[in-house]
Amino acid sequence: MRWRSIAHMSSPTTELAAGPAPGALKDDAAVIGLVGAGHMLSHYSQLLLAPLFPWLKAEFNVSYTELGFLMTVFFVMSCAVQTSSGFMVDRFGPRPILFAGLALLACAAFGFASSTSYWMLMFFSVIGGVGNGVFHPADYTLINRKVSPGRLGHAYSVHGITGSLGWALAPVMLVPLAIAYSWRVALVGAGCLFLLVLALLVIYRARLHLPPLQVAPQQGEAKREGSFDFLAIPAVWMCFGFFFFYSAALSAVQTFAPEAAGKLHSVPPTLVAICLTTYMLAAAGGMVLGGFLISNPERCERIVGFGFGVIVCISLLIGFGSLPVWMVPVLFGVMGFAAGSSSPSRDMLVKRSAPPNASGRVYGVVYSGLDIGQALMPLIFGAMMDKGRYQAVWVVLALTQAVLIVSAFNVRKVRRTPLPATA
Repeated sequence: MRWRSIAHMSSPTTELAAGPAPGALKDDAAVIGLVGAGHMLSHYSQLLLAPLFPWLKAEFNVSYTELGFLMTVFFVMSCAVQTSSGFMVDRFGPRPILFAGLALLACAAFGFASSTSYWMLMFFSVIGGVGNGVFHPADYTLINRKVSPGRLGHAYSVHGITGSLGWALAPVMLVPLAIAYSWRVALVGAGCLFLLVLALLVIYRARLHLPPLQVAPQQGEAKREGSFDFLAIPAVWMCFGFFFFYSAALSAVQTFAPEAAGKLHSVPPTLVAICLTTYMLAAAGGMVLGGFLISNPERCERIVGFGFGVIVCISLLIGFGSLPVWMVPVLFGVMGFAAGSSSPSRDMLVKRSAPPNASGRVYGVVYSGLDIGQALMPLIFGAMMDKGRYQAVWVVLALTQAVLIVSAFNVRKVRRTPLPATA
């Protein structure tokens, strides 16, 4: 059987609640806002340490590679937990999993603040990675099952915007606190922020109530669908590969690309610090546009391809061009807007590749590719920086974006191929 969209294919099982009925705008907005608040802190947690690298490098007398390894530990744990948490979300519901993640992130922030050795930082990187790993399966399960279908595009857009705002907030909040007081005070402030948002979600927990997924067999059906049958869908693994390369590019932007650009074009440290915030704020703006662009889901691959094509060109320009200092943060903003406008279409790629009764599991597996890329690439980029190979950072960034363009269209291709009989 040829299939246009996995989300619409017939299944050997029928969900008791296959999707949300059209609901009131205020109900959808409440779910989107609460989920977005948690997602913002998930992304915020990913940059708890990176903006503080100059202080940590001096405090613990470590190299860029060793600092990059802390992020590797964080994302390795996040990857492992993300895959398993998808099954837990389908089994127990997303709300308790979401609360546990925020509590662990608060614990990690306070732990970082009290660390007296590099090994303590590594231990709390493990705790932070475990907390971060629950968000995508929980978030997308809540959005896909509680938000009206007609508002899904905007829900993905807001979800992406809050993530970018979390990335943008981290350096804006942590660096001034570190300068004014100390890096330890900055991390204590981060821990308090995690607890504040956790309290908000607990207060409005009724909005996030979603019972564990229940599947009833169709009449005459002898055997229920297995928990791992979704792994036979080729598009799931193509999405996994897409997110691996997406995170490889993202880790460059978040960690060492601003400093590499600063070295290549003699950008002062104050402007280097602005580059990442500019990228993230522009990405948030792009996501607003992206929410409207996917009104027709059939064009999501073309939107992704165009956005990442723009980033390829800018990466090569920064790596090999001769630019005035002021243009570097501007180009970071253009890259961010291009990436942001593609983000809702990226999420739609996954939704269209997911069986309706395996949302948490699919998002757990697919988004583990995001964590694997972010675990591996800081080591590679850190080694490049230690050896002074600043152009190589931008070459690798351009190459990963080119691979993303090919991957997006491959997802479309395999989604339209026949499924194995067992799937």
